[in-house]
Amino acid sequence: MEVESTLEQEIRKGQLEDPKIEEFRALIHLGKTKDFTEDEQGTVWFRNRICVPENDRLRELILKEAHDSPYSIHPGSTKMYQDLKEKYWWYGLKKDVATYVALCDVCQKVKAEHQRPAGLLQPLRVPEWKWEEIGMDFIVGLPRTRDGHDSIWVIVDRLTKSAHFIPVNTTYTSAKLAELYMSRIVCLHGVPKKIVSDRGTQFTSRFWQKVHEIMGTQLNFSSAYHPQTDGQTERTNQILEDMLRACALKHGRSWDKSLPYAEFSYNNSYQASLKMSPFEALYGRKCRTPLYWSQTGESKLFGPEVIQDAEQQGQL
Repeated sequence: MEVESTLEQEIRKGQLEDPKIEEFRALIHLGKTKDFTEDEQGTVWFRNRICVPENDRLRELILKEAHDSPYSIHPGSTKMYQDLKEKYWWYGLKKDVATYVALCDVCQKVKAEHQRPAGLLQPLRVPEWKWEEIGMDFIVGLPRTRDGHDSIWVIVDRLTKSAHFIPVNTTYTSAKLAELYMSRIVCLHGVPKKIVSDRGTQFTSRFWQKVHEIMGTQLNFSSAYHPQTDGQTERTNQILEDMLRACALKHGRSWDKSLPYAEFSYNNSYQASLKMSPFEALYGRKCRTPLYWSQTGESKLFGPEVIQDAEQQGQL
């Protein structure tokens, strides 16, 4: 079975009823434009973005899918626009996105103000490769779910900013957390070289010891513990808390059931410092979603030089 999206077909059909897009099509046939092109199926594109006709239903559908769907979970207007403009184009897209987010009742209730931390945080060296250095923190004080979860364990790769969100309970021991880490992180990314956390040396040392006990290794490893943080995990926590508050309005005390959607949404959202999403930085291509069904081809290899370039630009 092969699955195809019908959205592009609807857009193509709508283009035939849009006088402005028909003007673009005429310019294409006359060879008087380089910005607009027409593919073999008759779809008009603005550079590499599909032209969405002036159709309120279609545009509302795209905006709603990008903002309200379970795999989106109410991104801010900047992230939403950066994601949409990769694939779609119409006059006033940025303004329409800002208006849609501003009028969203859920966003008005849940978006917290993001305060800059007082003073300058000590910058950390950029990791050499993906998931070699991680940041970990806990979001606590959440409503206890039916499964007994009251906290979220946030684990972030410091290079690609990709993250995993694991529901936990504040009573979990280091041994229990180590078991979760093996089953949720190590099986996907391997064992990290460094851990950035503010949980204290005692917690980190116990956790590190339990990880190696579970692996059954007889080799000795010393943990490279870094109590300082560059704020990356804290920023991720703030984004996640906003997402979870949006989920809580719909799911209440079953927020842990929505956590996979929050994780997907975060990893698939544009990050200004990366100039792409964490998913694309990690896997080298965009993630396929109902809104982004095609054009998920290979991207360039992502490495520490991308982060370094972004940091240099930020200092200019």
